[in-house]
Amino acid sequence: MLTALYADKNGEIYDAPGYAAAGRIGKDTLLLTVEDLIPMPEGAELMYLPGRSSIGAKDGQIMSIADDLTAVAAVLPVGYTRTHLPAFKSIQSAPQLPLYGYTAVALYQDQLYVAAVPSDNNAKWHPYNYNTPEIKKLVKRVKKDLPGNRIVEQVAGCSLKWHCCTAQNLFYRRWEAGIPTSPACNANCFGCISLQPSECCPSPQSRINFIPTAEEIAEVGIYHLSNAPEAIISFGQGCEGEPSLAADNIAAGIGLIRSQTKLGQININTNAGYTKGIKKIVDAGLDTMRVSIISARPEVYQAYYRSDYTLDDVKASIRYAKEKGIYVSLNMLSFPGLNDRPEEVAAWVDFLSETGVDMIQLRNLNVDPDAFLAIMPDQHNKPVGVRKFVSVLQDKFPSITIGSFSHYVAKSGE
Repeated sequence: MLTALYADKNGEIYDAPGYAAAGRIGKDTLLLTVEDLIPMPEGAELMYLPGRSSIGAKDGQIMSIADDLTAVAAVLPVGYTRTHLPAFKSIQSAPQLPLYGYTAVALYQDQLYVAAVPSDNNAKWHPYNYNTPEIKKLVKRVKKDLPGNRIVEQVAGCSLKWHCCTAQNLFYRRWEAGIPTSPACNANCFGCISLQPSECCPSPQSRINFIPTAEEIAEVGIYHLSNAPEAIISFGQGCEGEPSLAADNIAAGIGLIRSQTKLGQININTNAGYTKGIKKIVDAGLDTMRVSIISARPEVYQAYYRSDYTLDDVKASIRYAKEKGIYVSLNMLSFPGLNDRPEEVAAWVDFLSETGVDMIQLRNLNVDPDAFLAIMPDQHNKPVGVRKFVSVLQDKFPSITIGSFSHYVAKSGE
């Protein structure tokens, strides 16, 4: 039997013999099966959910194990897509949960299993590659190499305080490194990781409070692209707003970079709502673009992003980038019980047919499940499940790569 887990009042986690493990898809609680689960991957962590009692099934009935025993969830490393949320019963005064991707977890044959599927090879993003003992020394080295550069100061703080992997890559001189540029945003995402209203949960990062100059952008960009293997510089980080709002400085910075080096890949992570800015950045010499998106249906999209642009603006930006030969990925925020609703699946098929994107990056949405569902439009039909949703996309769009993070796109001659 798949056995439910719980945490006691001291935060110690135990299994609950006699109680079968349950999970959730949207608001629906159901028993987990062996086919739903994989062994908990290295780098995953267990968390308990305050104000929420653990749920299991006994004699075929789903129930709370005990009101004073707290529900437990797993948080997955990059490269794994969850298929079920944790099952729990909230007390009336339950606090809103911090911004993590809560996943159902169970005990099976004396091992921990999670409700997820592997979606990418996470070798570059495995936790053992980050937060190594020498990171402080490497930060000092880059600060010495690029003295006074405010971007370096920003990502140094992100590396050491917030443990941001993309920030740390600048100091490790490898792979994808972030260049934050914009304190402003044209959306008000419910799950924003750098800016939250005071009544909500704490943001896991602090937003940049300045706009870097083109020269600062170019200095960091040239430094990284000239030194790192499979080098990518990315505008649009967790510690900023919408980078296309800083299009003038980014475009000028790209021009300076490409006047000095043709190496590496220049990427933007964006909501793509400000098409004028996207066009300017694309025309400056952008290589790849990753578009954050949660739904292909306007009413659902707006419920989450609460933006001053529309989904049609996003489509226009994608079409322009594709016309200019840009490799376009979707950063598809994944939530069991939302993306896999039949009406959502149909809308995604239309969206992908219309835009012709190259890749879908599935990212577990970091959010309190109940708080998120409370702002979403009601579902019309029972979800088909995350596995089925991904299978439909793969079958209908075999040319689209499905993964979890940006891949280095080699240029001709490399």
